[in-house]
Amino acid sequence: MFRLLAWLLTLLLLLSIGPVALLRWMDPPTTAFIIREQLSAGEPGKPRSVQYRWVDGNQISPHIKVAVIASEDQKFPEHHGFDLDSINDALEDRERGRRVRGASTLSQQVAKNLFLWPGQSWIRKGLEAYFTVLIETLWPKRRILEVYVNIAEFGSGVFGVGAASEIFFKKPAARLNAPEAALLAAVLPSPKRMKVRAPSRYVLSRQQWILGQMRGLGGVGLLREIEPPPPKQAKKKS
Repeated sequence: MFRLLAWLLTLLLLLSIGPVALLRWMDPPTTAFIIREQLSAGEPGKPRSVQYRWVDGNQISPHIKVAVIASEDQKFPEHHGFDLDSINDALEDRERGRRVRGASTLSQQVAKNLFLWPGQSWIRKGLEAYFTVLIETLWPKRRILEVYVNIAEFGSGVFGVGAASEIFFKKPAARLNAPEAALLAAVLPSPKRMKVRAPSRYVLSRQQWILGQMRGLGGVGLLREIEPPPPKQAKKKS
């Protein structure tokens, strides 16, 4: 029995590690969340179709990368997948009966969106933590950020900054300016309820808050911690 369990555990590890390692270099053709939306497309209250377009990281405006960090995970450059302070705050809020604040990092959201399903069960949370560890171990930070902005939902059925930029601003993702990037990031907590095209007063106030946080984090200079420039080649002696 123990031998069988060991073999099963080894098989599960191989089946999970392989895809995560592969996705460090291969762009995901779809995600668990996109498939879920596609299966329900056209139903009452659901979008008629799903829009998803991958854009390579060097063709994405640096403003949207900074905006999602400012909005969702300001400790992203320094943590190893989990923001322990935010998790502790969320647990204290739950104990006091307050509304639980979000504590998921960008890495956790990538793990959930790629491989899992929405919900709050302990099984899903455990799998999310497992895949988060794999992602943080096997991918550099710049890859995690690149995948996040490409698979995040920015509107009902609109996945990825490539599709969102074309649909909402009629321009490629490379040309997004800071206010547009902040507006996209402002709807991330609830992209089916919050609108980029017709932003509420709350979304507009959130956009301004994100812009302030982006400036406070150092603007696009923050990305130097995540996407270091290639090392300079030594000059050949003549």
